[in-house]
Amino acid sequence: MRDLKPQAELSRALLDWYDIHAREMPWRVGPADRAAGIRPDPYRVWLSEVMLQQTTVAAVTDYFQRFTRRWPTVRDLAAAEDGDVMAEWAGLGYYARARNLLKCARVVADELGGVFPDHHDDLLKLPGIGPYTAAAIASIAFDQPETVMDGNVERVMARLHDLHDPLPGSKPALKTYATALTPSERPGDYAQAVMDLGATICTPRSPACGICPVMDACAARRAGTAADLPRKSPKKPKPTRYGYAYLARLEDGAWVLERRPDKGLLGGMLGWPGPDWSQAPDDAPPFAGAWVDLPGEVRHTFTHFHLILRLRTATLAQAPSAEGIEVIAKHQFRPGDLPTVMRKAHALWQAQ
Repeated sequence: MRDLKPQAELSRALLDWYDIHAREMPWRVGPADRAAGIRPDPYRVWLSEVMLQQTTVAAVTDYFQRFTRRWPTVRDLAAAEDGDVMAEWAGLGYYARARNLLKCARVVADELGGVFPDHHDDLLKLPGIGPYTAAAIASIAFDQPETVMDGNVERVMARLHDLHDPLPGSKPALKTYATALTPSERPGDYAQAVMDLGATICTPRSPACGICPVMDACAARRAGTAADLPRKSPKKPKPTRYGYAYLARLEDGAWVLERRPDKGLLGGMLGWPGPDWSQAPDDAPPFAGAWVDLPGEVRHTFTHFHLILRLRTATLAQAPSAEGIEVIAKHQFRPGDLPTVMRKAHALWQAQ
């Protein structure tokens, strides 16, 4: 520790601040309600944490509200059709999360009586739940004194201790600091307090140090280095891949789409047929048609690469019999059910 206040005093200051300034979120039980004895719903905590991975609160809120209106309990979600869940997820990205969401819901509903485990190690046994999500559920839903580490917490800890070792190598040290500050009293509220502090005051750029509830304990503030932390190792440049998307319709206006394999990028999602994305993609059409090249291109960025897609379109007399092909009637086709890159392709076609 570097000249921090006593740990209990620092944790108490954060909880006092949280009691007044906690963000309101549709999945959260606020500090006043929690003090009145209202407990968080583990299903809603789990669902929100899965959705929030690699995504912002603003982006997730509408998705969460739609999901919980349509599937208000874990049993409801477990009984849902895979395609319906994937369609509701479209646009959130990282589609393996949606597949694991269904797997986890079905394990909880079918094998655990619809009840989530309340301990970290038992939560880790469920599909799609890793160390962070297990800690968040155990802490927020069940008030277990687990250390919840997200980007906000890492930033707060790096600044409190003026730690200049770069991420990701500094993660173990940051977790050690965070664990030392996690109280046995109200650990769930405390975990959310640190995340809220990072999201609203100890922000990546221009931190509002003058109104921070723990500014006196912050070593980086005293050193004048807060805005520079946490440091990060240089990222490798993302490669660019290329591909083709084949937008075909039948004469009655039905769309010809392809169900992608369950494993891999956009797994289990409907999209436009086309070859694998690569540096030099195969330009042979997936099935016969009078294909016409469309002007323009679709650009999209995934976690590990940039993608550039060229579009081809055709009207077919009958549906092709290629593997994985699904024909969606004109009145049933909804571009919003497609993943973002496929929606971009449809928008480009529509603009011609």
